[in-house]
Amino acid sequence: MKKILLSGVKPTGRPHIGNYFGARKQFVDLLNSGDYDCYFFIADYHALNFIQNADEMRRNTLDLAIDYLAIGLDPKKATLFKQSDISAHTELSCIFDTIVTMPYLMRAHAYKDAVAKNKEINVGTFNYPVLMAADILLYDTDVVPVGQDQKQHVEYARDIAQKFNSIFGETFKLPEPLIIEGVATVPGIDGRKMSKSYNNTIPLFATRDEILKAVMGIVTDSGDVNSDGIPKNVYTIHKLFKPESELKGLYDTNKGKYQTLKESLIEDIDAFIKPLRERRAELAKDEKRMVEILKDGAVKANEKANKKLVEVKRAIGVIH
Repeated sequence: MKKILLSGVKPTGRPHIGNYFGARKQFVDLLNSGDYDCYFFIADYHALNFIQNADEMRRNTLDLAIDYLAIGLDPKKATLFKQSDISAHTELSCIFDTIVTMPYLMRAHAYKDAVAKNKEINVGTFNYPVLMAADILLYDTDVVPVGQDQKQHVEYARDIAQKFNSIFGETFKLPEPLIIEGVATVPGIDGRKMSKSYNNTIPLFATRDEILKAVMGIVTDSGDVNSDGIPKNVYTIHKLFKPESELKGLYDTNKGKYQTLKESLIEDIDAFIKPLRERRAELAKDEKRMVEILKDGAVKANEKANKKLVEVKRAIGVIH
């Protein structure tokens, strides 16, 4: 029997190449390996903590489904669904609330970051580790693909599962983090981590003009150039699109010629993105199909999630 793999992504808007090379490419690779029964959900309830406009939520949710298919995720091989279509997520989260303490949730990175920045946070943000645990544990998940900086998400799920099991008896499987090795942090055009919040991204489905504008904006000052005269930001992004063995000659021949190196990067990014961009444009013509794919995924996800929820309800004594 295949191991169950689960991952959720918030519908936060247009993806960038950091999202792709940092996680989504690996999702497709793991699916295509044939080793896993994959569940991918659109975490719209998690997104509700900061997207509180109905039109934006609907648009972003549909766009994320289109994005997934455009990068090669096959809905016939994976279960793709919306978190909000599976009521068991929030119901199980409510049950977990009764065994999770506030001091425990105060250890979460998101909460600590908010406190450090003197931000007022809503209950949804404070409680997000509990809903995330419910997301994971409902499906008897074996592995959750995460980067090193996201291991805490799985640790929360494991802790909550262990506590529930110790109180009510063995009910939940303990998921394992599937650390995506060899995935470097993709730098933005200003040298910081690529992030929409920094406004330093190269969109994944960018037009050629957008690629040109972004690449020409990559910082190449003296602090960005290594001892070999290679602009680090340009090179680090470039090696995502072309093997380093092919880049060596180009960069050795054009030391200090940042314009030439950027022009080469533009060509290589556009060559990579163009088929994705065209595929996405074609998929976007049939939004009804996207809605149907999400509905079909919800049917399968609901069947598995509700079966688990019945098991939980028996364990806590609300089903006779």
